[in-house]
Amino acid sequence: QVQLVEFGGGLVQAGNSLTLSCVGSGRTFSGYTMTWFRQAPGKECIFVGGISRSGINTQYADSVKGRFTISRDNAKNTVYLLMNNLKPEDTAVYYCATPDSPYLGVTSYSADYQYWGQGTQVTVSS
Repeated sequence: QVQLVEFGGGLVQAGNSLTLSCVGSGRTFSGYTMTWFRQAPGKECIFVGGISRSGINTQYADSVKGRFTISRDNAKNTVYLLMNNLKPEDTAVYYCATPDSPYLGVTSYSADYQYWGQGTQVTVSS
């Protein structure tokens, strides 16, 4: 059974940084793309970024490009989301997600990902 658990959310002031972690279990972590999505109150869940199985390739939403960095440590079954220069509009519940297929690369479509964590709240105050 695949499980994902996020850690690291909290309340931060605008301009500060925060790092989220997502730990996976239940299968070979290194064999699958990992992604981050977020959902603000009253809004749809949107793509933040993703990382390939090896960690060599990353993709980001335009809204976070240059501020957020995704990395992974396959030995620790963990993917990270480093968020710098946070803005109030980054306030959301952040989810990590991974697909059922080992052949799927990073996509921005939430429907492509079958396994999701429970989410962690990030609140950025102005």
